[in-house]
Parts: sequence; structure tokens; C-alpha cells
Amino acid sequence: MTKKRAYLDHNATAPVRAEAADAVLRALSLTGNPSSVHAEGRAARKLLEEARASVAALVHAKPAEVVFTSGGTEAANLALHVASTALGVERVIVSAIEHDCVRVVANGLGVPVEVLSVDANGVADLGELARRLAEPGKALVALMYANNETGVIQPVAEAVALAKDAGALVLTDTIQAWGRLPVDFPALGADMMTVSAHKLGGPQGAGALVIREGLPFDALIRGGGQELRRRSGTENVPGIAGFGAAARLAAQEIAEMPRVAVLRDRLEELLRAAVPELRVFGEGAARLANTSLFSAPGLDAETLLMALDLDGFAVSAGSACSSGKVARSHVLAAMGVEDTLAKGAIRVSLGLGNTAEEIERFALCWSRAAKRARDKTRSSNSSAAISALEEVES
Repeated sequence: MTKKRAYLDHNATAPVRAEAADAVLRALSLTGNPSSVHAEGRAARKLLEEARASVAALVHAKPAEVVFTSGGTEAANLALHVASTALGVERVIVSAIEHDCVRVVANGLGVPVEVLSVDANGVADLGELARRLAEPGKALVALMYANNETGVIQPVAEAVALAKDAGALVLTDTIQAWGRLPVDFPALGADMMTVSAHKLGGPQGAGALVIREGLPFDALIRGGGQELRRRSGTENVPGIAGFGAAARLAAQEIAEMPRVAVLRDRLEELLRAAVPELRVFGEGAARLANTSLFSAPGLDAETLLMALDLDGFAVSAGSACSSGKVARSHVLAAMGVEDTLAKGAIRVSLGLGNTAEEIERFALCWSRAAKRARDKTRSSNSSAAISALEEVES
């Protein structure tokens, strides 16, 4: 009998909303290129600009500040390219918990990269940031709004205030936060912001860079001059149309996120009751309502993921590389978590469609899998100790 599946991996990608899928299909029925001036082209352009307005509205930005890209990774690449070429940045201050699309690209810009440390809860050290900003050289600060692994919300507004006093620029990755928290681009004061469609139920392959109006710009992808010469290439009209539909719906649902927090808290309560030494990473800080990253001594995430998948649960390890193998989490390392605990980290990330029944089932299955894994580890350690003793005695 096939086990009932429960999808608990919304931070990796959210299920596509029916309305977003419908918008994609409607856009696919259009023939025109949005750069064409005939009726078919104008129809495609209309869809594109409606979506731009919807994406902008979700973060209270101006539509003209939204540059469509192929996703959050391209948006981050574009932002860092603009910073290094058009904005005259001489150094980059990157938080230790940034996504690799920021960390890796920053290290290839040819300017000094400074890593901003975080505390044991994964919150950026603002005192250290202030000291770094006092040093010479125009800086770009890259600080994500909420971490994709732990869900810990960062003090971005405070970081922006420090940066502005020092004449620095700020890039914030809001890919996990937007649609789950109210995000106000002009009120926040950041210079650039990255967003992605598939984290809030839009299609994969669509994202955007939101950049403050009036900032100098230099395109990363050159060619036909689309997106007001900021990102060349014919726009992905179907993907962007789905993006816009998802943004409109997400704007209406932010108020429902406390209901998800109840499920998250219940999950952690059940897990801790089963395994008292459970560690929930970042629980001492404000977190996204939907995210829990946890572990216990003696566990291995790769083994747990396979067991949970067989039990019908889609979850993630703390970090995964492109091969699908579990990799060491740079986020947990930055938080000072020892490798023996970090290697067993599992992330559950919820959506509005998840239920209390799924949470109860998951907690039971994880507890059973964790017990089997720990019993096996203890047995192996005991056997190794006996063998070592026998060698000594012989």
C-alpha cells in the first residue's frame, strides 16, 4: 500500500498554486513577443506589466524598480555585478549565513570580501558590522532577511541604518521571507532586494531583482535590451505571469502565517517530548513561522532523509549540494554548532496547506527513525569498544 505523502519542504520550493498554473497556461496561449508593437505583442506586454505591478505591490516597490530574471540566483548575480561595476563598491561585507548564490559570487568580484559573523542563534552581529563599516572603502552589505535553513529573521532594518550612516549600500535576499512576512522595500531602505517565484507557489525559473529607483545600472546579460536595458533576452512571459498570480495571492495570505507557527511549535513540542536532548537551531531568535531546523546527538541526516521519504515525508537536510548529497552546513558552522550535531540536522518547512495530522505523523516517524539510528550507533560504538579491548588483552 502506498503511504500517504506529506510535503514539508516549502523552503526548497512551494507547491505551484492552481491560479499560478492557470496564469502560465493562459500566457502560453499568447503568440506575441512582448517587445513587438502589434496586437499580439501588446497582449504579451500587458501580461508582463500586470505581473510586474503585482510583484512590486507585494514589497511596496514601484513597478519600474522590478527587473525580471530567471530566478533568485540570477537576481543575486545581477545585484552583485551592478554593485561592483556601476555602483563603485570597493569591498563587500557578507553575512556568514548568506545563500551560496551571494557568497560564491561575492568572492569572484575581485574586491575584498569580509565575512560578518553571527551569534549562536544565527543572528548577524551588528556591533561587528558597525566596526567594519567604519573602515575605509565604499562597502556593500549583503544580509538576508530570513535564513533558508534556520528561518532566523535578521536585523536588516538596523543594518541598513548603520550602512546609510557610513555611506554603504545594502543588498538583502528576501526569497524566504516575502510572502511569509510583510516586506516593505522603501521603508526598509535597502538598495537592492532579490525575490523568487517558486518559494510562494509560482513557477520555477522566474525571479526578480528589486533595485532602488535612480541607482546607476549595468546589465549582466546583454543583447536586445529588454527590461529597460537591464536584462536582455525575451522575457519568460508564462513564468512571469505565474509569478504575478502567486504574488497577488501571497499578499492576501501573510495574515494567516500565525496558524502555521502553531503547527511549527507543536512539531517541536512533540519532537522534544520524544527526544529530550533535541536541539532546535535558532529557537532563541525570531524565526519564520514555517521553519524548524533540528537535530539530536548520534543522528545522520542522510539516513534520516531516506527513512522519512519511505515513510511518506518530503523534508530537507540543513543543506544539500547539487548532487543531492547532504553537505556540511555553513550556516550551522557559523553558529558554532559542532559537526557531530550538525550532521543530523533536518529541516521542516511548512505551508498553509499542511495539517496537524501531518505534524503528528511526522513527529512519530522521525522519533522512530531517530531511535533506530541512535540504537545502531550505540551498537556500533559498543562493538568497536569491545574489539579495541580484545586487541589490548591479546
